Amino acid sequence: MRLILLGAPGSGKGTQAQKIEKNFGAMHISTGEIIRENINSKTEIGIKVEKIINQGKLVPDDVIIELVKDILNKPNIKNNFVLDGFPRTIKQAEALDKITQIDKVIFIDTNIDATKDRMLKRRVCPLCGKTYADTLVCPNCNVALVIRSDDNEQTINSRFEVYKSQTSPLIDYYKQKKLLFKVDGNQNIEQVFEQIKCILNEGNI
Repeated sequence: MRLILLGAPGSGKGTQAQKIEKNFGAMHISTGEIIRENINSKTEIGIKVEKIINQGKLVPDDVIIELVKDILNKPNIKNNFVLDGFPRTIKQAEALDKITQIDKVIFIDTNIDATKDRMLKRRVCPLCGKTYADTLVCPNCNVALVIRSDDNEQTINSRFEVYKSQTSPLIDYYKQKKLLFKVDGNQNIEQVFEQIKCILNEGNI
């Protein structure tokens, strides 16, 4: 199972990826969490991209492509994963084509205004880095969740502009490859996941 989750910022990609991992066993690979781990650990990459992220801009293609390539080349991950937050540009998608073959791309279609409101309410665990929208305490680490530094109105608006110009073209890119499946992301979490399960259970992947 080699999957990509596409959608606007705050569309619920992370939440659905976690549910896919739990129910189907596909490794959840969140490039956002990987980058935040690097920022928190003050690695060379983390220091380099922190300012970029806080301005609502995308991490440079070459940086994120190398990170993903290293992860997908691991034997236990190579053929069983769900990508959340990558690719975000056509260049990244073309690079991914050279790294591995993708089985399905699930596009979580959401109302922009509702999605922005969801982003302002979500919280992240300071220990494991996982994001939640419906709780104040991390169920895994049992610590209080915090607001992400990039979840403020100005940065969120900037991220949506970047999404429209750089990420949304991926919808047509994968539609032309006949890999794209759309779900209604305006429903509750369980209803969205039911749609995703129907897609994943359709055929052997």
